Amino acid sequence: MRPEQIYSTAVVARMIGVHKVTLVRWLLAGRLAEPRRSSFGGQVLRLWSERDLARAKAFKDANYRLATVKGRGVPGRRRKRQKDRTGARERKS
Repeated sequence: MRPEQIYSTAVVARMIGVHKVTLVRWLLAGRLAEPRRSSFGGQVLRLWSERDLARAKAFKDANYRLATVKGRGVPGRRRKRQKDRTGARERKS
């Protein structure tokens, strides 16, 4: 029987492709179930199992779409103004 793999919050965040702070915010907001906690030298650490990792990845995949290359599809990103047929740029109204 193989021993269970345990990950830190930073490693899990890197593995699923989000920032550590984002992962902690999901936990604090109750959007994601808390992993097991343990105390080492006065610090409380979250210990993520393979099951916790799979749950975090599934949550991210279900709730967040991936940004495409060069920022296309990212909300709030401006697009370049198109030139009209005369070569002049369109004006913002």
